Amino acid sequence: MHVAVVGGGVIGCLTACYLKRIGVDVTVVERGETGKESSWAGAGILCPIHPWLYPDSFSHLVNRSLAMYPELQANLFDETGISIEWERSGLLIPFFDDDTTDHWQAAIDWSKRFDWKAEELSSSESLQHEPVLSKKVTKSLLWPEVGQLRNPRLLRAVRGLMQQLDITIVENAEVVSLLKAGESVAGVVCADGRKIEADQVMLAGGSWSGELAKQMGFSLPVEPVKGQIILLKGDPGVMHSIIKHDDVYFVPRNDGRILVGASMEYVGFEPGNTDAVINRLTKSMLSVAPGLKDMQVEQKWMGFRPGSPDGMPFIGPVESIPGLWVASGHYRNGVALAPITAEIMSRWIVGEKPEMDISDFAVSREIKASKLVGYPS
Repeated sequence: MHVAVVGGGVIGCLTACYLKRIGVDVTVVERGETGKESSWAGAGILCPIHPWLYPDSFSHLVNRSLAMYPELQANLFDETGISIEWERSGLLIPFFDDDTTDHWQAAIDWSKRFDWKAEELSSSESLQHEPVLSKKVTKSLLWPEVGQLRNPRLLRAVRGLMQQLDITIVENAEVVSLLKAGESVAGVVCADGRKIEADQVMLAGGSWSGELAKQMGFSLPVEPVKGQIILLKGDPGVMHSIIKHDDVYFVPRNDGRILVGASMEYVGFEPGNTDAVINRLTKSMLSVAPGLKDMQVEQKWMGFRPGSPDGMPFIGPVESIPGLWVASGHYRNGVALAPITAEIMSRWIVGEKPEMDISDFAVSREIKASKLVGYPS
């Protein structure tokens, strides 16, 4: 069997590695450079944002995926010598009197149902844990076992593994249509006329998946949701845990740098950082964590998340086109869900159906748009 994976983000590349491990010949076709879009731009938080807002099936999928990371990061280091800097830094959710939404009870109830260790901290305990927080914090919820990693390092390690496995990578090749033999898939056609023959094709094109799906002959509601991020440079130890508030999040790195993110903009493929959004992030940063006011802004960047109307990914076959598969629309949870997606897709493509029920992520599912976790208004 030969599989063409369309899209060189972390999900496409990791699935290619898993396929190769079980004896499948794989070609990854990427419109630009592998790992340079949302997989690179993300903050590396290994935790869903507000998981209590999703169906339980989503939480089950996330838990399965996160449990795979200790072994994955160890294997990547053994194979490539590259550390993805995976660690359990914990995640703190602070609460303030002027919050527009009170997530407190929902977060506690969800933590109990899904067996996430959670600690309830008072105002003084919150400030003791993270002195940079505003003194207006009333309480906080700490998930001490939440992990993080460095996205660029993850992509570098996976790319190194692909090279070791001798996976064919075709970059700067925009796929424009399917090759077909009758009704079945026979490969892909690139914009420059190249044809890449394959027995199966997996669409993992990130934010471009919706348009690619149209060109391939089916509908997939995946669209770009822009996110802008600020990188602060400071001394190690200023912040200990990831801090996540509705208005802003912070991800501290071991070297003292802190990511501040991220906007949610439904503006198509509008490139670049904008002063208005950066100023809004900065204002939110100073409101939630004024202790960071003297840190230097080292860098700014942006990326396009592959959004879906209900915030849920699309995983599985395209029933109307035999041989065509989708792994896209992971939105804000691509890195968190990458291991389980790669595991499910690689096995399913070779004939092993998933052990867990993933019908809620089917390409053909009935979609109920959600303003809470889907496209921003």
